[in-house]
Amino acid sequence: MNPRVKSVTYKSPYRLRIYFENGEYKEFDFSSYLHFPIYATLVDESICRNVKVIAGTVAWNDEIDFDPDRLYEESIFLQPA
Repeated sequence: MNPRVKSVTYKSPYRLRIYFENGEYKEFDFSSYLHFPIYATLVDESICRNVKVIAGTVAWNDEIDFDPDRLYEESIFLQPA
């Protein structure tokens, strides 16, 4: 099991800066997911800015979230800010 999300910040365009419970900072680019119906509303960046951490993953509401393992595995490593 991969580490879970502790905090998240939206970075335009369509990127998330994620801090994981293991102390790593990573960046997740979700632009390639916007063509899926579940993520279509995220084309509006004002909605993207409302991202939050819920149960160890990122979410925008009760319907839009990402699998925490996908977040960890598909993100690129960043140096801590």
